[in-house]
Amino acid sequence: MTDIILGKNAAVAEDARIGAGVTIGNNVVVHAGTTIGKNVVIGDNAVIGRKSRPGPTSTVKISADPLSLIVGDNCIIGSGAIVFAGSTIGTSTLIGDLAVVRERCHISDFVMIGCRVTIENDVSVGSYTKIQTGAYITAYVVLEERVFIAPMVTTTNDNAMGRGVNRFNKIKGAHVKRGARIGGASLLLPGITIGREAFVAAGSVVTKDVPDGKLVMGIPARIIRDVPEDEWLSS
Repeated sequence: MTDIILGKNAAVAEDARIGAGVTIGNNVVVHAGTTIGKNVVIGDNAVIGRKSRPGPTSTVKISADPLSLIVGDNCIIGSGAIVFAGSTIGTSTLIGDLAVVRERCHISDFVMIGCRVTIENDVSVGSYTKIQTGAYITAYVVLEERVFIAPMVTTTNDNAMGRGVNRFNKIKGAHVKRGARIGGASLLLPGITIGREAFVAAGSVVTKDVPDGKLVMGIPARIIRDVPEDEWLSS
């Protein structure tokens, strides 16, 4: 390890690979097999590369192959955050204080994950997407590039809510397409697609797919109008 700042009581596994210029805070645990890129900052009490240990009734799948965590260059991982083995974190991404990123997630470059956000297993997050404080991103959700997820948004993936053996091949998270925005405390039902540049107003319950460029609102959410073109992404 070269040019590393290591905090008090930090524990770094012998086979962890740590890039130059990394700052590791007090009481941080870096588990075996983890790769951390250059100039990463890890806050106090974070746990990096933790292996998944699901309960006996959990539906989380355990891979037979050893899983490792890869954290790209210039990332910031907040105090108390937990990032599981098997995920990939892109360059210049922020994971906020007390956030959790589970296994087999792909987080792209320049993503912002806010304080106390939970991202469950097998989630994909595109570049420049922002996920604000307290949002819950359930397993198998896809968030494309430049998506905005406001505070306390909840996503779901199981219409049977844990009942019945036939539900497993029907579990599906939401797919939020490029440039879409999801307002605070909104709820997305399983398998919903939110179109490009769509806008979900705060507090909405989305039970049906939202077309590209439409603003929806209410419980259940209904199309209200088009999103003005001057609010669309420029590129």
